[in-house]
Amino acid sequence: MDRALLADFLRARREVLQPEDVGLPRGPRRRTGGLRREEVAALAGMSVDYYSRIEQQRGPMPSEQVLAGLARGLHLSLSERDHLFDLAGHSAPRRQLRDDHVSPTMMRIVERLADTPALVMSRFNETLLQNQPAVALLGDYTRFSGLSRYLVYRWFTDPAQRDLYPAEDHDLRGRVFTSEIRAAYTADPEGTAGEIVAALLEVSPEFAEVWRLHEVDVSHHNDLKRYRHPELGELELYCQRLIDPDQAQELLVFSATPGSPSYEKLQLLPSSLAKTDAYRTGP
Repeated sequence: MDRALLADFLRARREVLQPEDVGLPRGPRRRTGGLRREEVAALAGMSVDYYSRIEQQRGPMPSEQVLAGLARGLHLSLSERDHLFDLAGHSAPRRQLRDDHVSPTMMRIVERLADTPALVMSRFNETLLQNQPAVALLGDYTRFSGLSRYLVYRWFTDPAQRDLYPAEDHDLRGRVFTSEIRAAYTADPEGTAGEIVAALLEVSPEFAEVWRLHEVDVSHHNDLKRYRHPELGELELYCQRLIDPDQAQELLVFSATPGSPSYEKLQLLPSSLAKTDAYRTGP
C-alpha cells in the first residue's frame, strides 16, 4: 500500500469532479470547484472521518469493499479503478466483459467506413457487427447461432468455412484461430472459451492436434492475407486491427495497396453484393 500516492490520487479525482457530475446540487455557498470530502464519503457509503483519514495518510489499509465504494462514488473508469486497487495494495477485480455489446465508439467508426470492409469481433471471434462491404467481401456471418457463432468452431466443423481462403493457407489459418481461442481460454477456462474448446476436442481430431501444439503467438496481425471471392476472384488484403481494451473486442478493417488489382476489386464490392445470394463465412 502506498499511502501517499493513494491519498494524492483520491484528492486529485475528488477535486476534478463537479457536484453536477455526480448528481449533487452545487448550492449557493460553494466557492471552490471539486467535491467536498463529506460528499465523496456519502457517495462511497462511508463516514467522513474514515475517508478523511485515507486522504491524510492515516488509518488501516482500505478493504476491497471500501475501494469499490470509492470507485463508484468518484465515477472512476475501469483503468482508474484498477489503479486505485493497486495503490491500496489489492489485486484489481476481474473485469466483467459484455460479449454481446458493441461500444458506441466502435459503432460510429464502422458507420463511417461505408466504402471499406469492417467488422467487430468478440474475444471469442464471434462477429458482433459487420458493414455492407464486409458482407460483400466475406459473407454475412452474423446470422449464426449456437457454437457456430464462433469462427474457430466453424473452421473445424464446417468445410464451407474454408472456401474463403486458398487451400495452401488453410494450415496457417487454423493455427491462428486456435491460438486466438487459447488466449481467451487461458483467461477464463470455465467460461465460453472452455465450452468451445471442449466441444471441438470432442468432434474434431484436427483441432485436437493443433490444440496440443500450445501455440500462443502465431504471426498473423496486419499481414497480407488472400481471400477467394465468388464474383471477383482472389484478393490480397491487409487486415488492420483496432482493439477496445475495456470490452476485449477487435475492429477489423480490410484494405488493399492503392493501384493494385485487389484495390480495384474492392471498389466493385457493392455491385457484387447484389449479385451473390449465398455468402461464405469467416474473416
